[in-house]
Amino acid sequence: MRKIKEVIRLKSCGLSERQISASLSIGKGTVWDYLKRLSAAGLSWPLPDGMDEAALERLLFPSSGSFRPLNHHLPDFAVIHGELKRKGVTLAILWEEYRQLHPDGYQYSRFCEIYRQWAGKLDLVMRQEHKAGERLFVDYAGLTVDIINRDTGEALSAQIFVAVMGASNYTYAEATWTQGLPDWIGSHVRAFKYLGAVPQISVPDNLRSGVSKACRYEPDINPTYAAMAAHYGIAVIPARVRKPKDKAKVEAGVLLVERWILARLRNMSFFSLAELNEAISELLERLNAKPFRKLPGSRKSQFESIDLPAMKPLPLSDYEYAEWTKARVNIDYHVDVDGHYYSVPYQLVKRQLDIRLTVSVVEIYNRGNRVASHIRDRRLGGHTTVRDHMPKSHQAYLEWTPQRIINWAATIGPNTSALVDSIMARKTHPELGYRSCLGIIRLAKEHTNERLESACKRAMQIGGISYQSVKSILAKGLDRVAVKTNERETLPLIEHEHIRGSRYYQ
Repeated sequence: MRKIKEVIRLKSCGLSERQISASLSIGKGTVWDYLKRLSAAGLSWPLPDGMDEAALERLLFPSSGSFRPLNHHLPDFAVIHGELKRKGVTLAILWEEYRQLHPDGYQYSRFCEIYRQWAGKLDLVMRQEHKAGERLFVDYAGLTVDIINRDTGEALSAQIFVAVMGASNYTYAEATWTQGLPDWIGSHVRAFKYLGAVPQISVPDNLRSGVSKACRYEPDINPTYAAMAAHYGIAVIPARVRKPKDKAKVEAGVLLVERWILARLRNMSFFSLAELNEAISELLERLNAKPFRKLPGSRKSQFESIDLPAMKPLPLSDYEYAEWTKARVNIDYHVDVDGHYYSVPYQLVKRQLDIRLTVSVVEIYNRGNRVASHIRDRRLGGHTTVRDHMPKSHQAYLEWTPQRIINWAATIGPNTSALVDSIMARKTHPELGYRSCLGIIRLAKEHTNERLESACKRAMQIGGISYQSVKSILAKGLDRVAVKTNERETLPLIEHEHIRGSRYYQ
């Protein structure tokens, strides 16, 4: 009203409508409308004494609503607005309390109407127009349901997942043990199956399971959630932080599920998650089939006629739950995944790679490209190695076997073969004797096969079952000296069940 007074004052000063518009920063059309109304009311400057802004408004805008009551006590809308933020408080409850204090006050419909007019001036909110089949709003209810352990009597709280289609308000709900990532993803998969189709966009709250890092402009979507979205071909657009109006649909859906389903289950006892979900499913069907009060049809009929035709078909297979983690490649070209070691190409040593884990498979990615895939092995400390991931030198080492070394030694002579067999038999693992055996065989290059055969024979006779013994015999020329028969080294080799012979490697 202050600007209307300024319009009539400036007009009396001889300013044009354009000048008045520029002076007061309002449109010329608004100036023209104000002057027209003032002229119709027969008002000029100065205004009559005693005409305040409220009287001027009633005179110029007789059809506009006013919060000032004529015969009723005006509620304290600031208090009402604050009370409505408390859980479970409704306008109906506040109106009943208001009428107890003021029996001749407003009726319920007028009470709600003038409150909404007052609240509408608090904040300008963009009205969301929901396109058919476009958005699925998802969240968890604030209430939980107890499930009783039959054996111990302990009550465990089950979480309630809620999903609501934007255009039709078609609702899905189920109980899960947690709000963790496996349950979060599983609830989405079952929600899509319930709908029988896939929306274009999923709108979650900034729940940790769905959004790794909440941000107003660029929220970081959990990799598993993003992989699930890619499988179904949907986009994930989280609600802004502390902006519940971005997901008002699911907020209303959660409230409806709490009042229409959970409230009806409050006096029932459940002993398993399946039993609770069966009860929720029955009430959910009734809720979606329940006719609207002010609109034709029901949630189900609206979904089938509006949302469903605009949605995408389900993929041929459900999304297989997989977790993502990161691991750095060790110098032995293996990554540690839950205590088991899986190989990757040796060129990736010291790089940090992405690991995708399913129940049965471990997939390893480098910058989005899969570089290795292994059957999941849960043995702690075990190794799963692919030959092609190894350097050529390591691959050549793997080609050596105990029998191959024994066969190579046999080309020099039976004594060399017997000594090599004895060395590996004395080791906990044959591979621990490979280096000694190869060293003995290579001594034939420095000496001759005949001398090595003699040296190995002498080493066997004196019990010198080692590379160093054979090397020393050759260096001192003892291979040319016969062993005295009365020396204790001529004793036969010990036979024992824990000592392996050459037959072990056949």
